Amino acid sequence: MDMMMNDESRMLQDLVQRFVERELMPLEAAVLRREAETGAYKLLPEEEEPLLEKCRELGLWGLDVPEEMGGVDLSALDRLMVEEEVSRTITPFEFPPDSPNLHMLKAVATPEQREKYMIPYAEGRMKSCIAISEPGAGGDPAGMITRAVKDGSDWVINGRKIWVSRVPYCDFIILMARTGEGQREEGVTAFIVEKNTPGFIIEREIAMIGGKKTYELVFEDCRVPDGAVLGELGRGYAPMQLRLNIRRLQVGARCVGIIRRALEMMVDQANNRTTFGVKLADRQAIQWWIADAAIRVHALRLMVQAAARTLDSGGDVRNEASMIKVFATETAQEVLDHAMQCHGAMGLTKELPLQLFFQQVRLMRVYEGPTEVHRMAIARRMLKSRR
Repeated sequence: MDMMMNDESRMLQDLVQRFVERELMPLEAAVLRREAETGAYKLLPEEEEPLLEKCRELGLWGLDVPEEMGGVDLSALDRLMVEEEVSRTITPFEFPPDSPNLHMLKAVATPEQREKYMIPYAEGRMKSCIAISEPGAGGDPAGMITRAVKDGSDWVINGRKIWVSRVPYCDFIILMARTGEGQREEGVTAFIVEKNTPGFIIEREIAMIGGKKTYELVFEDCRVPDGAVLGELGRGYAPMQLRLNIRRLQVGARCVGIIRRALEMMVDQANNRTTFGVKLADRQAIQWWIADAAIRVHALRLMVQAAARTLDSGGDVRNEASMIKVFATETAQEVLDHAMQCHGAMGLTKELPLQLFFQQVRLMRVYEGPTEVHRMAIARRMLKSRR
C-alpha cells in the first residue's frame, strides 16, 4: 500500500512487517504440524501470551479503537495495510480487538453499552461475535425468521443461527432478529446477548475446511432486557451492513497478503527448481503465472486502497466492497493453485502453508456473502444506475 502512505504510515508498516517476520512466521512450523496431527488450528496459550504482550509493548493494540478509549484510531487505509501484512503468515493471530464488531458498536451503542461492552472489548478484556445467517436462509435477509417479541420491559428471542464463528470464546454475541413484519432488511433489529443467558444454547460445533470451526445456535425463549437493543428498533440492517463492508474490505487486504506470500514462494521455487534440465523460471507457463499474479495483486491492492479512502471520507463502499470480495477471493485462489502446482507434490503437503491458505480462501468465497450474491448485487446496482 505504498503510494498512498505518508511517513508515519510507512513507519507503522515497517513495524508490523518486523512483527510478522520475527514473531509470527517462526511459529508457522508448529502451527502447521499441530493442524496436520490433531486438526487444531490455533496458537497455544504459551505461544499467544508473549505475542499479546509484545503488541502492548510496541503499541500494536486497539489500532482502530477511538483515542478516548486508549486506542490508536487508525484510518481505514492504515488498518487495511496492517491486515495485509499480518495475512502473509498462516500463524493465526489478529491485532486485538477484532475490528468489524467494534465499528458496529461505535456507530450505534448507547452510553451504557459503550461502558459495559465497547470499552472492555476495545481494551481486549472482552470478545464478541455476530450471528446473522440462519439454516435455509444463507445470505438472503428476507429469509431471516429468528424473532424477538416485546414482553414487558424485556425481549424474548426464539430462532436459530448457523455458521457463527468463535462462539465459545466470546463474552457477548451481536444477534440479528426480526422485530417487525417487513421483508428483507425492514424490521431487523440488533441485540446484544451475553454468554450464559438462559435460552442461549450452543447446539453444535461444525468443523470447516482450513482448520476453522463454526457453530449452530438455538434461542429458546431467550430473554434479554430492553437495554440489549443495539441501535434503533427495526433498523439494525444499516449498522450490520457497515460491519459487513469493513469485513469485506479486510478480506480484500487479507487476500493481498496471501497472494504476496504465494507469489514469493512461487518465485523462489521457480528460481531454485530444475526439471528436465531446465529451470522452472525459464518455462513460459511459470513466467505467465508469476506475471499474472503480480499484475492482479497490484490491481487488488489499488482497489482496497481506493475503497479505504472512500470509507475514511465517509462515503458508501457497498459496491466497491462487493467487487473486492469477488475479485480478491477468486484471484487468491487461482494464484494459490498455481503456486501449489509450481511446487509439485510438495505443494500439496501439510508441511507448507499453501494448502491451508487455499482452504481458507475457499471459505472466504462463501462467508460475508457468497460470490454469486455479490455479483448479483453489483449487476443490480449497475442496471439500476442506467434506468
